[in-house]
Amino acid sequence: MGRFACFDVELHFLAALDFGPDSVDGWLAAVAARELERRVVVPAETREQRPSPQEALRATMHRYIAWAREHPARFKLVFGAWSVDSPELGAAAHAAQAQLTGIVAAAQDVGALPAGDPVRLASLVRALAHGGADLAAAGHLAPDGKGHAGPEQLIDDLLGYLRLAAEAPPTTHRLTSP
Repeated sequence: MGRFACFDVELHFLAALDFGPDSVDGWLAAVAARELERRVVVPAETREQRPSPQEALRATMHRYIAWAREHPARFKLVFGAWSVDSPELGAAAHAAQAQLTGIVAAAQDVGALPAGDPVRLASLVRALAHGGADLAAAGHLAPDGKGHAGPEQLIDDLLGYLRLAAEAPPTTHRLTSP
């Protein structure tokens, strides 16, 4: 029942129960897909308004964290484990990852991020934003407390470190992926 706490859906929930638990999970997957689709549209608008790909990436991740902190139940619904195969949710997740990967690739193209697999780098940035938002929600990360930073500041730190790595001359001591 905890998955339903973020939505005012008592009537929809009761209607879905008439069709069994698979229908409830399917309905929730559709809700999660629509939530992800809304998250994808905003970054596209942001990218058009920002002067640089690195600023678009920063704004996108800050908005992701803000959404996670403002709507923790929706955040958990979207990124929780699923017992149903939902093509709609799969397509929304793929579109969201593709869009983030595109922003990362654009930042790599202008030298704001180091070269490498943009999918892995996008996943690294998203993982920090996701984990940071989760830790902050649980009280384990705060600018004036644990971690001495909020998730937004950690994203800014990571993007700063990555920019330095992109600008650094190649050396034999650089981290390489297997």
